[in-house]
Amino acid sequence: MPTSALQTAPKGGFIGIGAYGPGGGKARAARWRGLFALAFLAIAGCDSTPPEQKLRDTIAQMQADGEAKKVSAVMDVVAEDFVGRGTMDKQQLQRFLTLVALQNAELGVTTGPVEVEVMGERARATFTLGASGGAAGRWLPDRAQVYEVTTGWRMEGGDWKLVSADWDEQL
Repeated sequence: MPTSALQTAPKGGFIGIGAYGPGGGKARAARWRGLFALAFLAIAGCDSTPPEQKLRDTIAQMQADGEAKKVSAVMDVVAEDFVGRGTMDKQQLQRFLTLVALQNAELGVTTGPVEVEVMGERARATFTLGASGGAAGRWLPDRAQVYEVTTGWRMEGGDWKLVSADWDEQL
């Protein structure tokens, strides 16, 4: 009775035939492709974004989430020990942002140039913020205000968290 190639091959393998010889062919190429793919993913997974740029991106995302009235997304960036103007804490900030979102069918949030100063695991960002809101479909908002904002940040687990904020009305 003839013996098949599967029965005589090493455990879990095939006997190479043709130009490639033992260990060559598609299986070997697949192993190399797999190793290259893992190496690429490892390199791509490394976060090489400078801390200052990461903070700028975080502020820009908060602006977009605020304008879209995504209060929970904004609050995800706020640290548990947040202190705002006066004695505002994280819970009071969430209530304030929720109230603003409910009072306005449409919101506009625009930030001016952001000045960032990174000091190790802490940072300060200052910028001008324009906020407008009102009923939907109007040419002009019902209300608008410009603020000069100073924020304090702390790096937590590779992400910036807002730990303090103060603002002064400009108009």
